[in-house]
Amino acid sequence: MLQLIGRLFVIKTPVEAYLIIYALALGAVERGSVYLHRFPGFGGKLLFLACTGAVFMAGGKVLDCLRHEKRLAENPETVF
Repeated sequence: MLQLIGRLFVIKTPVEAYLIIYALALGAVERGSVYLHRFPGFGGKLLFLACTGAVFMAGGKVLDCLRHEKRLAENPETVF
């Protein structure tokens, strides 16, 4: 039963990855807009960019991991 629930939290396809990245981006923009209102000026803009930049880094890592897992499934002998 726990394995069935655990499979819900595994990203298996690029479509799922893009949906998760989209959700992360929505949250980052929402948080960034709060920073813009709370810290007007250059500091708020920097915090907004930090929020959105984190999504780019996380999204790239998720997509890289999907490619790596696919490559390992095709040829399990290569680790790197």
